[in-house]
Amino acid sequence: MQRVPETIQPTQFRKVPAYCLLNETDLDRLEDQADWLLEKIGMEFCGDAEAIDRLAAAGARVDGQRVRFKDGLARALCSTAPPTFELHGRNPLHTVELGGDGIVFMPGYGSPFVTDLDRGRRYATLQDFRNFVKLGYQTPFLHHSGGTVVEPVDVPVNKRHLDMVLTHLTCSDKPFMGSVTAPDRARDSIDMARLVFGKTFVDKNAVMQGNININSPFVFDGVMSSVLREYASANQCVCVSPAIFGGAMGPVSTAAIAAQTYAEAMVGIALAQTVRPGCPVVMGSFHSTMNLRTGSLTFGTPEANLVNMALAQLGRRLRVPFRSGGGQVTAANAPDGQAMQDSANAMWTTVISGSHQIWHAAGWLEGGLTMSYEKFVMDLDNCGALLRLIQGMIVDDENLSRQSYREVEPGQNFLSTTHTVNHFAEANYESLLPDAGPYETWMDGGALTAAQRANAEWKSMLKSYQQPDLDADIRSDLHEFVAARKAMMKDEWY
Repeated sequence: MQRVPETIQPTQFRKVPAYCLLNETDLDRLEDQADWLLEKIGMEFCGDAEAIDRLAAAGARVDGQRVRFKDGLARALCSTAPPTFELHGRNPLHTVELGGDGIVFMPGYGSPFVTDLDRGRRYATLQDFRNFVKLGYQTPFLHHSGGTVVEPVDVPVNKRHLDMVLTHLTCSDKPFMGSVTAPDRARDSIDMARLVFGKTFVDKNAVMQGNININSPFVFDGVMSSVLREYASANQCVCVSPAIFGGAMGPVSTAAIAAQTYAEAMVGIALAQTVRPGCPVVMGSFHSTMNLRTGSLTFGTPEANLVNMALAQLGRRLRVPFRSGGGQVTAANAPDGQAMQDSANAMWTTVISGSHQIWHAAGWLEGGLTMSYEKFVMDLDNCGALLRLIQGMIVDDENLSRQSYREVEPGQNFLSTTHTVNHFAEANYESLLPDAGPYETWMDGGALTAAQRANAEWKSMLKSYQQPDLDADIRSDLHEFVAARKAMMKDEWY
């Protein structure tokens, strides 16, 4: 990969202000709608009596498995969540700040398939998982190792979380996500983090995240709420992410989707705070539109982007970090023009909205069914450009460069001025992908498309990968833990 500009640092802070789509009256109405939904509709908690009891003790009204909140109660319960917090990497240089002006990019999540130009589309394996963690580790444009970057289907379902967490902790030293598919798998993830960071450190600091999805509309699955409680009790970050596709899990209108997402997310955040006040949380969303004629999902649409901007504002009102529903998402089946148009539209809106954590920033195809090696690199290139953009413009004597005008006469160029010589290396963002150059040069080089150039780049990145340092005793303890846990379980493939 090319040299990283000095303006791109492990921890990113925006200097371009977040865009505010809605005025205060509009935001008030969305909050009122969220309160109405929680009081009149409420949330179903399936199979988690402890979660219901905790919320009842905090003032919620319970009717069987349905939990309702009087006006403002859910928001009040969320008030103990920190507005900003550090998410620690194994390497302190990769520790990031969530909230405030911080911005964190992470790779795609959950794809059962992978694809590349050489082998085509296929089920993901543990080797693919390791490859994407290695690629994410090498780039400065992703600040987070991710979670289930791809689903390693060659490993038994009940054991694959061990291999995934082991990979995050050994093949990278950036923050990561643990397992959320069962409470015992969440506990395994936390125990492995404690082996690396130390139990005392983990108790006082967030080193990992758990992604808690809500079965919209208004159903909290018992597994999800139980896993939420595991992470919250360990003081690890809980990211609560309703998943609403307009017309299916919520109304088709953007305002209704924003208010419903806000309401559902507040319930998860409130539950986390009843478990451990001050537990770090992220308000999340995975929303999109759908083709209401065919039922197929659509991404990067104007409506989904508007919802994202509104939710970022609501997250700032709630005073918790916000995880976008955007990123470089697309329904396209190949890393082509449609894929990059969908992704660029969604990513641009997400970045200017003021979102703090941007999931699916690299690799996504087919609405998340597939991770593409080529699109991963193409997306990284756009991540780098956007990170440069949010650094904004510096207006000072050095950048106005009056001396340059004294060194050249009218009609001459500035290529050899002192200012150009001093700043040419970092003046402009340089693409990760080799420049195709003039048409004739491009033809002589094989007329390679962007995807073909990205194919060569990801292979080069994997070839040059060097594993980050890890204490030999800690590495041994991790492998022993994984082996012991696997030996306790029979393989389960569903």
